Amino acid sequence: MLSTKCTRLLLVSIVLTFLSCQPASTAEQADSQESAGTKYLIIHADDAGMSHSVNKGTIDSMEQGIVSSASIMVPCPWFPEFAEYAREHPEGDYGIHTTLNSEWEFYRWGPVAPRDQVPSLVDKDGFLWDNVEQVAANAKAHEVEIELRAQIDKAIQFGVPLSHIDTHMGAIISRPDLLEIYVSLGIDYDLPVMWVRQFDEATAREYPALAERGDQLLNVIDKHGLPVLNGIGQFYGGETHEERVGNYRHFLQNLESGVTQLIIHCGYDDEELQHITTSVSRRDGDRRIFTDPEIIAEIEEAGVQVINWKQFREMYKRPVELAD
Repeated sequence: MLSTKCTRLLLVSIVLTFLSCQPASTAEQADSQESAGTKYLIIHADDAGMSHSVNKGTIDSMEQGIVSSASIMVPCPWFPEFAEYAREHPEGDYGIHTTLNSEWEFYRWGPVAPRDQVPSLVDKDGFLWDNVEQVAANAKAHEVEIELRAQIDKAIQFGVPLSHIDTHMGAIISRPDLLEIYVSLGIDYDLPVMWVRQFDEATAREYPALAERGDQLLNVIDKHGLPVLNGIGQFYGGETHEERVGNYRHFLQNLESGVTQLIIHCGYDDEELQHITTSVSRRDGDRRIFTDPEIIAEIEEAGVQVINWKQFREMYKRPVELAD
């Protein structure tokens, strides 16, 4: 199902490219896409590689549902399983979920780089810090860069065809110096980073580094021709499955033009995931929602074009060959 959908959506991207008869800057192209009123949506599953249940939920949501992209937690124990899937299904869309913390009580992971090279990234037990606040307080920037390069390089060594880079729980955007590393990694590896053209006030308050360096780094991203989102959506709330369905329906019905990423977390409510995380019902629910034929039909009927990061980047490419 994913490959058929990707083929159809790739044709949309090609048509958009050919509609431009003069070269334009990436920012101008983004404005053009938005002003045309087209609504593009990347339905993105975080945390692939975290566990077998999450891997299965993510894969099933891509193959049986409308999830168009996923990002991988390389330090986690089940990374090799998902890496094998990605290697065998290169038509899919896979990013690096830059991971600097290990948040569950008994299910923990350490760094990819040797611990003696990144001592500021681990706690007394040798695991990555529990939360973002501990990362921000303890991590040395050069060690963060060592670790994240090790994560990206490991994914490449395992044959994962990478399309983008994003962040687990926002740890890499918790300080200005780490934010700079995030953007520089995208440039060095020629991979788009998850970024929006204008962060909302709540996000800027939660991550002051964005308010301090966001505009400057946006200019750097634009200069290198990497695509930038118009918006990001993510929902942790909703006490019941019905409430979460309602939240997603409201989001989809009020989606603005341009390219938006909707971040979800997929899994199965099974014994493995029950012993790992308190978010098991939400992960199971996200999988159920975005494999639901009724929800899929509503998205299609609303005229929303579901794309992935590879297609998003194609939409940003300057059509130089048409200007000659």
